[in-house]
Amino acid sequence: MFVSFRVVTFVAKNAMGKIFYKVTLTQDERTLLLSLTKSGKHSSRKLLHALILLNCDRGEFSEVPRRTNLEIAAFLKVGESMVERIKKRFVETGLESALEDKPAEREYIRKADGDLEAHIIALSCSQAPEGFSRWSLRMLADKVVELEYVDSISHETVRQVLKKRIKTVEEKRLGYSPVTER
Repeated sequence: MFVSFRVVTFVAKNAMGKIFYKVTLTQDERTLLLSLTKSGKHSSRKLLHALILLNCDRGEFSEVPRRTNLEIAAFLKVGESMVERIKKRFVETGLESALEDKPAEREYIRKADGDLEAHIIALSCSQAPEGFSRWSLRMLADKVVELEYVDSISHETVRQVLKKRIKTVEEKRLGYSPVTER
């Protein structure tokens, strides 16, 4: 793990109040980023973040001429806002955080529990409504709401439930179990 001590954090505001983050890398940070980009197996996003930081460097060890966010974004074929976000994360939280992807903050609440899944599967196996040869995902979703199994449900949730069921049936048919290797 790489640890460096940063004495000053550079944050400036322009006349309109927009915040600009100035990246100044130490010699050790610069060496680490250069080695990251030249060798080893790393994710493409990590390499891209390293290249952004190297190009944004305004420290005394910088080997490249000063570039604007727009020039860096055009050169690396990314958005200008991505360059700004990486600079901000580096200045506020450090090198390790700037190199890694930010973990997702949103939590998804599952609407379809086991009971609802059973109702959806049973409904999909039943006779289709009059005038239709089979159930569509939207018709299943509407019927589940109509029967008051749940307040609202999307056709995508119904699709995922049925896909899970098909996968389970297929595994049983082929003889797979959690213990055996595939």
